[in-house]
Amino acid sequence: MVEWITTDGYTDYGEAVEFMEARAAAIAAGEAEECIWLVEHPPLYTAGTSAKAEDLTDPDRFPVHPSKRGGQYTYHGPGQRVVYVMLNVGERGHDVRRFVQQLERWVILALEEFNVTGHIRCGRVGVWVERGDKPLTASGATAEDKIAAIGIRLRKWVSFHGISINVEPDLDHFTGIVPCGITEHGVTSLVDLGLPVGMEDVDVALKRCFDLVFSEAKA
Repeated sequence: MVEWITTDGYTDYGEAVEFMEARAAAIAAGEAEECIWLVEHPPLYTAGTSAKAEDLTDPDRFPVHPSKRGGQYTYHGPGQRVVYVMLNVGERGHDVRRFVQQLERWVILALEEFNVTGHIRCGRVGVWVERGDKPLTASGATAEDKIAAIGIRLRKWVSFHGISINVEPDLDHFTGIVPCGITEHGVTSLVDLGLPVGMEDVDVALKRCFDLVFSEAKA
């Protein structure tokens, strides 16, 4: 069984990390169920294990939290659905790459619920959407913006941290960092794409698509 928790209001980032670490330890010990936790945070930046100091371009803008997840700098804030994923990867195949691919597929299927086509790009972490409404890039390719970020950590084969999906955040807040170290592409959201979508709609889509990706029998 996977427990789903939805927390209203803004969740303190430090408290979220404490909860995830404790829950992951309990899952590893067989003392708690796996958990998907849906939250929103107040505006903040997090620095993953690969973060570069020069990618924090406005260090005084919002609080900056060092994070043990993989990846570089990312933004969390109002209007963004953060999905903390505490699953026993050890019982789901002991395959980290496959697990990340499952997370990517989960986001893509959820976006399809709103007729948005998400893409995975080699060398660019996260989920991307093509922007035919924007000018072509310097190389003549279709412009692409990031709509979801993925960054996880495993401890004793249990995952924590997870996914953030841009529903209706203030996109200007991303300008205080180089998101995930990528400068040549932008950031978008479901509302920025012209969709009248709220947080509850995204939650329903995530729950509906979860079993399509993670229903494989555990070892």
